[in-house]
Amino acid sequence: MANMNFGDDPSCGIKKKVLHASRAELPTFPDGTKVTFLYSTRLCNDEHTVIDDNRKDGKPMELIFGKKFKLEAWETCLKSMRPREVASFVVDPSLIGAYPMVAKSLRDIRKGKAHSNHHCCGMSIKEHGLGYSDLDDLMQKPQPLEFILELLTVDEPGQYKKEAWAMDIDEKLSAIPNLRQEGNCLYIKKDYRGAAEKYGEALGILEQLALREKPGDEDFIKLDMMKIPFLLNYAQCKLCLEDFYPVIEHTTEVLNREPGNVKALFRRAKAHVGAWNPKEARDDFEQVMRLDSSLAKAVSNEIRNLDKLEREKLNQDKLLLEGKMF
Repeated sequence: MANMNFGDDPSCGIKKKVLHASRAELPTFPDGTKVTFLYSTRLCNDEHTVIDDNRKDGKPMELIFGKKFKLEAWETCLKSMRPREVASFVVDPSLIGAYPMVAKSLRDIRKGKAHSNHHCCGMSIKEHGLGYSDLDDLMQKPQPLEFILELLTVDEPGQYKKEAWAMDIDEKLSAIPNLRQEGNCLYIKKDYRGAAEKYGEALGILEQLALREKPGDEDFIKLDMMKIPFLLNYAQCKLCLEDFYPVIEHTTEVLNREPGNVKALFRRAKAHVGAWNPKEARDDFEQVMRLDSSLAKAVSNEIRNLDKLEREKLNQDKLLLEGKMF
């Protein structure tokens, strides 16, 4: 089908081309409408380089209109679509300045990160980047992008159950203790994966709430400190699952906030043993003993076990060198 520009002004910045038409009615999209859709993001170069494609994940993107989504251009594009329609939208860079940040968040979620490790303030981005070289390039050199969107479902307000990201502030604050209780119940049942999901969901909500505050302000600090029990619980679940690197990551976040947190040190030490970082494990165990003498016996047992593992590893290495392992 022919290209079309949005509105009467051809300079509006969005050019649409329908790739697969739909006979469904065009929805009205009142505020609160939830849509699910698939998206592919391509550079406007000769190769049409794909930089993001959620069709590979098998999980559609969800968006609720009226919730001030950072990428308003997507809302504009989707409101022109019918269910089951597929369309291409070439969007001017002036309308998609937030895309690198949005794409970073979506990529992090796909990688299974419970939450962002760094608050994306201007100085942090300038010093560390976004963690993705192609998104850093877009930040430095804005350019038009092509979005291939496929609108899957449209649910008007009242036709669906709200998810955490769609809640207002009061609803999010109320959900946090409930998620902790649900996670604790699952942990008692030894459903460590289910419990980790609940703790991770709570961390995501706290991260969303913190983004509304100015770093360093009282409310920001309060929300940031509320993450500590969830970080610890999430780490404990991962430790039970022998998934050691997330344990190290999340306990380190706790220790960045509370350097003397004994639970974080002990769990990180055990994770370092599992990931076979014996020096780091020993350092953490020794610090636990200095901070809490009541744990001296438990820590001594852990250090003896570490000594045993190191001896076994040394013997194995010797045998390998002597060619006696095979």
